[in-house]
Amino acid sequence: MIQVNLSKDESVERALKRLKRKLDRDDILTEVRNRRYFEKPSAKKRRRMKEAKFKAMLDARDALD
Repeated sequence: MIQVNLSKDESVERALKRLKRKLDRDDILTEVRNRRYFEKPSAKKRRRMKEAKFKAMLDARDALD
C-alpha cells in the first residue's frame, strides 16, 4: 500500500500531487482501470499485440531519423 506522510508545513494539494506521482510510477492507476471490467483472455492478447505493434512502428520510425 502506498502512503504519503504530510510534513508539518506541507499542503494537502502538494501531498496529493506526490501521491499521484507515486501511483503513476507504479502503474497502479492503469492496473485499476484495466481491472474495472472483465476482459476475455483473447481480447487481452489482441490488445497487447496491438500495443506492441504500435510501439514497434514508433521505434522503427524513430530509428529512421
